[in-house]
Amino acid sequence: MIEKTTDLATCRAIRHEVFVIEQAVPEAEEWDGRDGDAIHLLARDATGAAVGTARILIEGATGKIGRVAVLKSARGTGAGAALIRAALDELRALSGVTRAKLGAQTHAIGFYEKLGFAAYGPEYDDVGIPHRDMAQDLG
Repeated sequence: MIEKTTDLATCRAIRHEVFVIEQAVPEAEEWDGRDGDAIHLLARDATGAAVGTARILIEGATGKIGRVAVLKSARGTGAGAALIRAALDELRALSGVTRAKLGAQTHAIGFYEKLGFAAYGPEYDDVGIPHRDMAQDLG
């Protein structure tokens, strides 16, 4: 189940586990001060436990999906795909938003392609992890 949430403490705890602990992203990089401007989504498993999160920032006609994190124990369950589909639904419901974009860790490009995103531009380093930008039209 995916829900829109204001429970930033739970979202941040998941991000801390995945990004800061598991992927060694520096805390100063993870906490960029933009959480207050974002729409936050939370994935819950069948027991109601929070297992994943994503945030959405609006930049003009583009919705930027980011900070997509699923706890290791819930990977492969469909929680990540459900988060992305819910984020796309949120963006489609916003007037004037016509495009979704994200910065994908290169190992996850195939995952996002299955959800309708196309990679563009060169590979780049983001906190020591290779990424590529991806986007899809919301029409």
